[in-house]
Amino acid sequence: MSRGGRHAYAAISVLAAGALVLTGCSKGGGDSGNNDKKDKENAQRQQASIKFGDAKDSTGPATAVPGAKTGGTMEVLQRDSYAHLDPAQIYVSDEGSVATLLHRGLTGYKATSNDGSKHEVVGDLATDSGTTTDGGKTWKYTLKDGIKFQDGSAITSKDFRHSIERLFAPFINQGPPYLQQWLADTPGADYRKLLKGGPYKGKHLPDSVLETPDAKTVVFHFKTAHPDLPYALAMAGYAVVSAKGDTKEKYDRAPVAAGPYKIQSFKSGKSMVLVKNTNWDPKTDAIRHQYVDQFNITFNQQYETSTKTLLADSGADQAGVSFNNQVDAGNLSKVLSDPKMKSRTVGGFQPYVGQMNINMSHPALKDKKIREAIAYALPITPFVRAFGGTDAMEVAGGLISPTVSGYDASFDPWGKKKKPAGDPAKAKALLKEAGKVGMKLTFGYINTPEGQQYSTAMAAGLKKAGFNVQRQEIPAETYYDQVSELDNNYDIFHTAWGADWPSASTVIPPVFDGRAIADGAQNYSQVNDSRVNSEIDRINKITDPVKSAAAWEKLDQYLVKDVVNVVPTAYYKQIQIAGSKVGGLAYDDVIGGVDPRRLFVK
Repeated sequence: MSRGGRHAYAAISVLAAGALVLTGCSKGGGDSGNNDKKDKENAQRQQASIKFGDAKDSTGPATAVPGAKTGGTMEVLQRDSYAHLDPAQIYVSDEGSVATLLHRGLTGYKATSNDGSKHEVVGDLATDSGTTTDGGKTWKYTLKDGIKFQDGSAITSKDFRHSIERLFAPFINQGPPYLQQWLADTPGADYRKLLKGGPYKGKHLPDSVLETPDAKTVVFHFKTAHPDLPYALAMAGYAVVSAKGDTKEKYDRAPVAAGPYKIQSFKSGKSMVLVKNTNWDPKTDAIRHQYVDQFNITFNQQYETSTKTLLADSGADQAGVSFNNQVDAGNLSKVLSDPKMKSRTVGGFQPYVGQMNINMSHPALKDKKIREAIAYALPITPFVRAFGGTDAMEVAGGLISPTVSGYDASFDPWGKKKKPAGDPAKAKALLKEAGKVGMKLTFGYINTPEGQQYSTAMAAGLKKAGFNVQRQEIPAETYYDQVSELDNNYDIFHTAWGADWPSASTVIPPVFDGRAIADGAQNYSQVNDSRVNSEIDRINKITDPVKSAAAWEKLDQYLVKDVVNVVPTAYYKQIQIAGSKVGGLAYDDVIGGVDPRRLFVK
């Protein structure tokens, strides 16, 4: 899942942007110095597999949150508006957070501890997490009784067939690809050939692929085993869409909810109001609560603004929170050192890894020496400092997060952990060898104060190495839409990717499979390396999780060191705060932030 464009950039630092390039630090920035052990334990905990629950685990209502009360209005301060609300188009974390309130799928993650650290995959709209008798080639799901959309219509297997078949339509191009590829038994974007155009012209997937023999039964048939299906189906991208209410492209602005809340109003870029969905039955839901009467979401609240508002803790903002905004760099140490803020603060390691993409479709960047020059020259210090130092992130060596099995802490081919300010001298020598000193680089950056800050500093570091860097702004709300266009003019741009479940199989294939290059897909650097493609196929067939993790890490190192299509920047952490009247506050490992499903007004 992507974290970057509409979510991941920290607020502007009190330090001048120009000074950041000149100031190196072995850690990439300041930190409070007392969280290293806790961070490591947090990351290692998230590497563990999450068990699949049975029918008992999947039975609602959800276990009550201690001290929870019903009623009240909660103010939600968000930096970015939502570009997508159609679940099939959701593959970035801020939209994923609001999706926990609006959408439901066959399976879902249930928190089994009040601190958000323990989970199991359970049946959401299904009676359990799924049954298979052949190792994962065939999966059967039975729908629960009494499940409805917001309009009161019953959710049936017909809706799930439609939800799955519409994934093959060309306008669905931003969501996850796993299920489609598994059903078509093909990597990359060729899965669309299985049902060209989707179900809108009367064609359907055959029963040999997707079977819906009655109103309550959904059966998946795969040619190869996919034991991870319950994880995949728990993603927002595979939530149910109303067959009757499907408005195709328009559904992205006004979806039909199946969760505890529905959209009362949405003014893109300004506000959203969520109110209770009266046709949601808590007896059918083992995952969510419906404590708050109304969520008032306000967009364009920069990290510094939302932090100051929540710190002030006055008026309606006493019941204020942000699903995704983190504490800004300027206030981070204040929040972490204030004992009074402890009960209002949550945080943890996230699965996201930042990476500077090098656009491999541009002819000049096909020269490996130039890509290596970018890798050596790129300063990571300003990026980490913009977030508040190592309390907020850690300098990355590779593409696999500390939260994912296979992570290798010693891998650091470009020396970023030792020299986070970059090595412009080595970079300039490579540029001279290539005869490209003064080469123009178009740096696409997110048009927010924080994006301006770190991109300015990073550009200055690249200029020291001999590049002629031209920064080009990209609106925050459509950032990922624009950088995922094949015909974009950005030479370099930053994104962040997080594992969809604790396996690098959800990191390397979706982002680096050359057969998945397409408009809207997640191969942002447009890398198409035959060794990478063949290794993806080989490793995906390894059933031993330990051997699989080791193989993915080896491929990670090949990409970073030998292909050089991206430069890893940082492993993400998150610190968030809330008003004093917000109850049920917890940082959820799976969501990677505040869990909206358990919040209540004190």
